[in-house]
Amino acid sequence: MAKALVFPGQGSQAVGMGRELAATFAEAREVFAEVDDALSQKLSALMFEGPEAELTLTENAQPALMAVSAAVVAVLRRQGGLDLARAVGYVAGHSLGEYSALYAAGSFSLADTARLLKLRGRSMQKAVPVGQGAMAALLGADLEAAQAIAAAAAAESGRVCAVANDNAPGQVVVSGDVIAVDLAIAIAAGRGFKRAIRLPVSAPFHCPLMAPAADAMAEALAGVSLKAPVVPVVANVTATAVRDPDEIRRLLVEQVTGLVRWRESMLYLKAEGVDTVVELGSGKVLAGLAKRIDKELIGISVQTPADVEALLKTL
Repeated sequence: MAKALVFPGQGSQAVGMGRELAATFAEAREVFAEVDDALSQKLSALMFEGPEAELTLTENAQPALMAVSAAVVAVLRRQGGLDLARAVGYVAGHSLGEYSALYAAGSFSLADTARLLKLRGRSMQKAVPVGQGAMAALLGADLEAAQAIAAAAAAESGRVCAVANDNAPGQVVVSGDVIAVDLAIAIAAGRGFKRAIRLPVSAPFHCPLMAPAADAMAEALAGVSLKAPVVPVVANVTATAVRDPDEIRRLLVEQVTGLVRWRESMLYLKAEGVDTVVELGSGKVLAGLAKRIDKELIGISVQTPADVEALLKTL
């Protein structure tokens, strides 16, 4: 059974995330304490207790999701002797999850990963004033159809509209100026797609409007130590494996404004012989998407102590 580890992105956060792990495993508590120290913030208390509105803020949700993933990794290493290079062939993460994947693969320190994601979240939120950007899921549309809809909306409105996420067959997300995204929803309906809905997000991620955030991340990444990962990382923007630190830096900057090619990333893993995708961290989104992308892929979610114990038996 060839495995890849995958790490969730924004939207998988929930009040109570990581609380059971912290109650059960000292390794998880150590991770949460280190993240709190790195950020000079009681992020763990926010994760465990809320309020939800504060946890959902991009600058909090991004490092919080990484912290839970990192806690699972720490437990697997200490309790199960996880040796990433021997146990899995690849790692990948959805959007911010790519940073979690790079941490797991030894490229970033935990403290640097937390600080980078805090900055990333804050910069993405600041790039576009609240209410001026939007994202929408075009359900039933494939990538080509969504690109055509986004192009038509951008041309007609004179505003930005681009495909942000190709998550799975029939689940593609567009992002951009509110006027253009609303127009894309109308165009999708006119072309017979079953449903197009605005997403409850605070900024238009993964589109050209995020350019100021990309600039901020380029500067931050230039000043952080980044080692070659112990296993290849499948990059969001290329849907292929990468190990060179300079290329990883470049692709992480591109990722802020670029398309998250998740469907293609999972198909790449399948073509490389991976048959089991193990999602480490909060939620079960990626494990579910794996099965939708290819029926032969097995998706496993590991977020509770019971999940961790079950996975430890297979390592």
